[in-house]
Amino acid sequence: MAGTSTTAPTICPALLYQDAKAAIRQLTEAFGFTRTALYESEDGTVLHAELVYGNGLVMIGSRGRGGVFDEAMKDSGASGIYVVVEDTDAHHRRAVEHGAEILMPPTDQEYGSRDYMARDVGGNLWSFGTYAPKGPELTA
Repeated sequence: MAGTSTTAPTICPALLYQDAKAAIRQLTEAFGFTRTALYESEDGTVLHAELVYGNGLVMIGSRGRGGVFDEAMKDSGASGIYVVVEDTDAHHRRAVEHGAEILMPPTDQEYGSRDYMARDVGGNLWSFGTYAPKGPELTA
């Protein structure tokens, strides 16, 4: 399920980090995302990056780079994001191998999912599990 997708997502979380390069490294190495775009300023500040997992995409940037979004997000707290994975236990092992902070080990949920939860370098909560929301009905 990791890697790129041919379907563009219509909802994309956007997260800012004090150290966006460390966040990109953790999301790709520990959590299996694939970086598909990276735009940096001349001083190496991450202006915009895109990381995909399955058909989902998260946009990453550096805090303190200026602009309307950065200013609006300056006092924001951590976010919580859920990612569907095929094998929760294997995904969890990879995260542990790369030093991710695990908040909840793989756990069977009453609604049939198997999930685990981790915190990233920016304090955001990431839940990974087998529950796949159906989403809206698509018509031709």
